[in-house]
Amino acid sequence: MRAPAPALSITDLKKTYSTGAVALRGVSLEIPEGDFFGLLGPNGAGKTTIIGIVTGIVTKTGGKVRVFGVDLDTEPGRAKSFMGVVPQEPNFNFFDNVVDVIVNQAGYYGVPRRVALQRAEKLMSGLGLYDKRNDRSMTLSGGMKRRMMIARALVTEPRLLILDEPTAGVDVELRRGMWDFLTQLRASGTTILLTTHYLEEAERLARQVAIINHGEIIESGTVREILSKLQTEMIVLELGAPVSDSAMAALAAFKPRAMDGNSVEIEVSKERNLSDAIMALEKVGVKVLTAHNKSGRLEEAFLRLTSNKG
Repeated sequence: MRAPAPALSITDLKKTYSTGAVALRGVSLEIPEGDFFGLLGPNGAGKTTIIGIVTGIVTKTGGKVRVFGVDLDTEPGRAKSFMGVVPQEPNFNFFDNVVDVIVNQAGYYGVPRRVALQRAEKLMSGLGLYDKRNDRSMTLSGGMKRRMMIARALVTEPRLLILDEPTAGVDVELRRGMWDFLTQLRASGTTILLTTHYLEEAERLARQVAIINHGEIIESGTVREILSKLQTEMIVLELGAPVSDSAMAALAAFKPRAMDGNSVEIEVSKERNLSDAIMALEKVGVKVLTAHNKSGRLEEAFLRLTSNKG
């Protein structure tokens, strides 16, 4: 039995602008259907250029893009019909009501208005927009505008949802609500491609990630595989007493950093492991109550990989 085509297949993608600036240097990615894929990279790394090419906004210099097996060059309309896109910047009519922004998008794809209204109501409820449905879109907060753009992208029921920095500038509460919504969406079978600067977001949501820097993919794999490339790991110890000078001295080989309360952050490796740190503290009469991995380890991997291969 033939394996299903990937949701998105990018092969040797290149982009050189007329100024001579090289944005992409032969990028290849494959996203399986039903996956939640995170594309990470610093500003100017090439993330938005990839999104622009996949969505037909930017003309590539070379390479191939296929969406569910459909070639973007030979069947652009069909390939784009599989996609819903949430761009970085608002690109809707600010004078339209929220429900009209969403329903009008469905009309461009031939969805009957009655069906579009039903879908819009469900999406607005799921994204916490229902009470704002008759408000002009210009009156929404930044976070609510982002939610509306997600609803607009989903009203056509795309098989592939592309999110370009969807939670930039959104407050923590709204961001976490959007995370929950996207998690449910992925569970329903929608394939999601996410670009983000919030590495906690990628670590929380994505199953697979790729790190791009200077137009090249420098690492890719599952989040666990990326984290395994760290030669050291940050551990937070909660001590039985306030962090003292003697405790810091005992941990000197572990590059300690005192935190709030009784906690201290240390760096461990195969040569200097956690057991050695605990024993060093016991020698000066300090008891370790708990030890846990520092959150944001993907950010640590990201920073190390981009600095080493930049």
